[in-house]
Amino acid sequence: MEILVIAATFALCFGVDKLFTKVFRSAPEHQTGRSVRLSRMYGVFGLVLAVIGVAAIITGLTDSPALAIGGMAVIIMGIGLVVYYMTFGIFYGDDTFLLTTFGKKSNTYHYRDIRGQKLYLVQGGSVVVELHMTDGRTVQLQSSMDGAYRFLDHAYAAWMRQTCRNEADCGFHDPSNSLWFPTVDQEV
Repeated sequence: MEILVIAATFALCFGVDKLFTKVFRSAPEHQTGRSVRLSRMYGVFGLVLAVIGVAAIITGLTDSPALAIGGMAVIIMGIGLVVYYMTFGIFYGDDTFLLTTFGKKSNTYHYRDIRGQKLYLVQGGSVVVELHMTDGRTVQLQSSMDGAYRFLDHAYAAWMRQTCRNEADCGFHDPSNSLWFPTVDQEV
């Protein structure tokens, strides 16, 4: 029975993701097929939390009002994870990339708009690369995101092309240490 619930949850997550993609992803960067997305575990975990929340509400209605209230909180957290999973993405083409996030207008950037990066190590071994843009915004990429390193490699090559630089100008570039762009304090 548990395997059936897991399979149904995965199928529902996959179906909703595909439907959302068809309906809301129409920019040229969406059509390239190249993207950085959150791990599917965000969506799956969100759906599982929502199902647990519904079960808690149903049980709480007859047994405990506190359980019903807790179930509502769990449903809200689950829905939040699903919405975050479905709305975050970086879609990129040869000359530009599109950043989409929940509650904010999608922004299209040229690779030359990247002015530097900061690097953060997260407990557990994960790496966060924070790209600083010319408009003052930042784009955070976590190493656990699907396609993050492919995007950074592509962004570096396009940044070099768009800013007319060559390898000799880029002594900071070291992908093995998660450095693609100059650090913010040493902008070129």
